[in-house]
Order: sequence, then C-alpha cells, then structure tokens
Amino acid sequence: MSAPDTLHRQLEQMRPQLVRFAQLQIRNQALAEDAVQDALIAVLEKPERFTGASSLRTYVTGILKFKIIDCLRSSTRERQFDTDEGQGDDELIDALFTANGHTVAPPQSWGDPDSALEQKDFFRTLELCLEKLPAQTARVFMMREWLELETEEICKELAITSSNAWVLLYRARLRLRECLDLNWFGQRSPQ
Repeated sequence: MSAPDTLHRQLEQMRPQLVRFAQLQIRNQALAEDAVQDALIAVLEKPERFTGASSLRTYVTGILKFKIIDCLRSSTRERQFDTDEGQGDDELIDALFTANGHTVAPPQSWGDPDSALEQKDFFRTLELCLEKLPAQTARVFMMREWLELETEEICKELAITSSNAWVLLYRARLRLRECLDLNWFGQRSPQ
C-alpha cells in the first residue's frame, strides 16, 4: 500500500469523530461535513506539511479548528436556543457545594494530568461527557476552550450576553467535572 493510500485510509478512520466534533460547534450536519471535508482535502493536497511533530489526528483537528472558526464567522444561519438550559443546575450546585460556598467533598485526585491526557480513552470519555451537556452549554464551552475564541466573539456569534456566556461556562465546567469524576477518574464507563 502506498503512502497516499495509507494517509487516505487513516483520514477516513478519523472522519466520524471529526464530524461529531464539528457538529458540536456548527449545529448543522451539512456545514459540519463540509468543514471536515475541507480539512481533509487540505491534508491530502499538501501531505508534506505534516511533519510528524504531533499525531495525525492532532494535526487534522488543528486544521479543522480553523475551518470551523471560518464557518462560524461567515455563517448567517438561523439561530436556535434551548429552552431547558437551566434545568437541573440548581440541584447540581446544591449537591456539590455547601451553603457557605465550599465544596461538599474535595475533587478526587486525578493523578498525573499529563499522562491522563495522553490516553485516547480519556478523550472518548470527555467527548461522551460533552455530549451529555445541553447543546448551548457544550457549544459555548467548546468555542471558548477548544476553539479558543474570545468571549466577545462567542457572545456575538450566539447572540448572548457576556454574563450568560460566563454562567454557561461555569455550568459546563461543573458538569464536566462531575462526569469525569464519575466516568474517568472513578473508571466507570459513561452511560
């Protein structure tokens, strides 16, 4: 099998995860697939740019990240908002914090974060935890933490206030912490 065939096969294997990631941000199947396709074409057209300094998946995801940002910036599609965004947050906060604002229990030791992050199962678990978040919450979190967009740009794209964005980020971090504590660091499989 030639090197281009091997590269093509590797890209096809990672395509479903890339599409899921793009859909989390773009919320439109066709636009998400277009962004992934553009990223894959960029890799296939200039394979010599991949130097092997990182994994192929990291390299392709980096390209996809910019394709998603381009799509978000140029998009004029209709915006949809979740109506159930606040459900369950009060119960979650009450379960994690005491009346004086301290945590009920300190977070479990997560061990060596660098080695945990290197495990691909961690990213699978993180992806499953992100999928459990309300759509708007997950989207704001991914735009801020993964796409590294500024709060002002997120607010403009989603037509929300900066206060709302910070509340959504706070809620996302709380829920992700709980999900990872249960499903990764507690080594339970995600449901």
